[in-house]
Formats: sequence, C-alpha cells, structure tokens
Amino acid sequence: MINWLGLQTLYIREVNRFLKVYNQTLVAPMVNAMLFFAVFSLAIGNRVNFVSDIPFQTFIVPGLIMMTVLQNAFANTSSSFIMGKVLGTFIDYLMPPISAGEMTLGMVAGGITRGFAAGLMVFLAVSFFVTTEIHDIFAMFAFVILASMMMALVGMLAGIFADTFDQMAAITSYIVTPLAFLSGTFYSTKQLPEFWQTLNHFNPFFYAIDGFRYGMIGHGDVHYGHGLLVISLTNLVLITIVYRLISIGYRIKN
Repeated sequence: MINWLGLQTLYIREVNRFLKVYNQTLVAPMVNAMLFFAVFSLAIGNRVNFVSDIPFQTFIVPGLIMMTVLQNAFANTSSSFIMGKVLGTFIDYLMPPISAGEMTLGMVAGGITRGFAAGLMVFLAVSFFVTTEIHDIFAMFAFVILASMMMALVGMLAGIFADTFDQMAAITSYIVTPLAFLSGTFYSTKQLPEFWQTLNHFNPFFYAIDGFRYGMIGHGDVHYGHGLLVISLTNLVLITIVYRLISIGYRIKN
C-alpha cells in the first residue's frame, strides 16, 4: 500500500519550500543564465558565428537551459537533506508514516518540479533574444524529466553523505559544476580531441545536455536514443542506492 496522502504532503512541502524563496530559487538562476548568454554572445559570438552550421547564440541556449535544470534539481533535494541535518529538523521526514520509497519519490518529484520551473524561466527569458523552432518536443520533455530526476537523486545522495554546508558546497563546486560546464554546454564535443570526446561519453551530464539540444534545435553529437538509455540506466542505479541507504537510515538516523 502506498501512503498517497503522505506522498502528496511531502511533495507539496518540497515545492512550497522553494517557491517561498523564488528570488533565490527561480529568478537568480534565470539571471545567471542570461548573464552567461550575454557574456558568451559578446565575447565569442563575433568570432564564432556558427557551430555545426547553427548560429552560436542558438547553439548555447539549450545548454544554458539544461545546465539550469540540472543545478536546480540537485540544489532542491540536497538542501532539504543538509538543512534537515544541520538544523536538526530531519526528524520531520522520519517520524511521519511514509516509507523510504515514498520519501524518495516525493523528494525527487520536488526536485524535478524545481528543475523544470527554473528551466522554463530561462527558456522564456532567452526567447526574447533567440527564436528557435522546437525540433522534437517529446525529446525535450523526456530529457528534462530524466535529467532532473538524475540530479535530484544525486542531490539526495550528496545530502546523505554530507554533514555540513561546507561539505555540500565542496560537492557542488568540485563535482556538479565542473561536470555541467564540461559537458558541451557552450561547445560541441566534436571539436574536442578524440581522448576528451571519449571521456565525455562516460559523463551522464553530456547526454542530458546533448539530448535536450537535439530536442530543441535538432543538433546532437550522439543519437538521442543512446542518451535516453544512459540516463535511464543511471537513474535506475541511483534510485536503488538512495532507496537502500534511506531504508537502513545510513547517516540520517544517528
């Protein structure tokens, strides 16, 4: 039996938590993405007019949107865990009659919602400057949902292992941000040497950005079906690990 009321309540709590500070969780990511767009357009746009026959500004827009989705989905779940640990309020997640699976599903759904909302804000903002015809809306939504699910699970995993804000900041700065920036956000990986192209194919972030770019503008460095498979398998592994760790209360029940 599934505790639908508990699951719904947890999801609403997670959504309300980031909506109450929308300036930080939605507006600020949009402003950051627009700053990246402006800087790269002004600094590089005049030198590199096209990337694979696609205007440079059009090429970087999907990368900016997906980078925002990934970072915000991660931030939502990781902040829930670390704040609960530091402030001593994690008991609020453990006391209600919800299972480890329901907790995982509710928090992941909240992360997906924030990632989607932040990405939508960036999409609406850049639409005033760049006009694009959606190539495959199914691929767009599929990669947004799967990628934000992946990062929500990574955020939960980081929250389980981190005990302080400093440790969480280290995970964000040394792992999440570099992987997002080095995954073809602002360039085509086909421009890289063969070694770095091969290395990128082991990075799930690359498939998220590349697949979303295919769905939005029709350009992809690999087949989008390959990307869907890799991210789906990654999510399966992550959800198994997270569910198991929450079930046994690893680093959260002590």
